[in-house]
Amino acid sequence: MLMEAGPPSPEEATVVIEELSAVSRRNNVAVSGNPDGRAIVFAHGFGCNQSAWRLVTPAFLADYKVIVFDHVGAGSSDASAYSFWKYDSLLGYADDLLEILDELDVTDVVYVGHSVSAMIGVLAANRDPSRFGALVLITPSPRYINAPGYEGGFEVEDIYAMLDDLDSNYFGWSSVMAPLMMGNPDRPELGDELTENFCSTDPTIARHFARVTFLSDNREDLPLVTTPTLILECSADIVAPAAVARYVHQQIAGSTLVTLAATGHIPNLSAPDALTDAILAYLK
Repeated sequence: MLMEAGPPSPEEATVVIEELSAVSRRNNVAVSGNPDGRAIVFAHGFGCNQSAWRLVTPAFLADYKVIVFDHVGAGSSDASAYSFWKYDSLLGYADDLLEILDELDVTDVVYVGHSVSAMIGVLAANRDPSRFGALVLITPSPRYINAPGYEGGFEVEDIYAMLDDLDSNYFGWSSVMAPLMMGNPDRPELGDELTENFCSTDPTIARHFARVTFLSDNREDLPLVTTPTLILECSADIVAPAAVARYVHQQIAGSTLVTLAATGHIPNLSAPDALTDAILAYLK
């Protein structure tokens, strides 16, 4: 006859708590909003951290359980947890995301991923679709380098030249590249904020993350998506041109493509109201 397991001892309980909290510490997870609401997760892009969502999340606090976090190596995450082996692929970040969702025990999640985090969300949803109810992919790109029959926006030599510049002078590269990515020259404070975010990241980690990001190819993962998906693109985006958004839309069956009244690559900072309205309209 099998005996029912009793409650854990204080020592066992302490171990469980420490194991659970380690995930939150590693990724600096923060939960706010309606504790009984549907979970919505906001994941930042390269060179940013969870503060990039501060102009967007307030609109969701009343109805949603709002979850933000920092990728390992960014923001206030535990940089000591960074592994060049684990994070040599976007799958390492997808594993982190699934661990966060598992710790918080949330399902039917609305996942909002910006830039490289869009593909991280795709990989995580394909691995465990039971956790996800909707994907919102903001300025996504499955491959940044042009290929036969595919326009990614960059030639391979352009990407390697950019990575060489990043390796030789990360801070100088940041001061030039951040305003170009932001794409709103009439609002220089936005480019300044992104530059500051870039420069607050450990250069060694940032260089590695950049190589993984800009050399990745996740085109084959798109047709595998079964989660309802909203794709949001901006105009005059030097990182993810319009052809990329159309490609993602064509490859994810049943997806919705919306062009925001926004320019540049980072609408969560440059056009937060337009971005928020588009997400809310889709969810309704």
